Amino acid sequence: MEEKRKKELWRQLMDASVIPLNLVAATFVGFAIGYGLDKLFGTSPYLTITFFILGIIAGFRELFRYARRMEREDDKKDK
Repeated sequence: MEEKRKKELWRQLMDASVIPLNLVAATFVGFAIGYGLDKLFGTSPYLTITFFILGIIAGFRELFRYARRMEREDDKKDK
């Protein structure tokens, strides 16, 4: 039983360690897409700002999805 708890704890820690990476990666990808499109179309800085904000939103969306998934898993364990 103790071994199962340790494995579960390590799994949760590894899942949680991905959260900051997702936030940064989504923001960076949004920025890079916007920057590239601005260079392509000559609309600087409008698309960079727009896609940067969309990247931030995507990162937080993933954070909330992760939180909901963890909450559902906790609810299943309680039953």
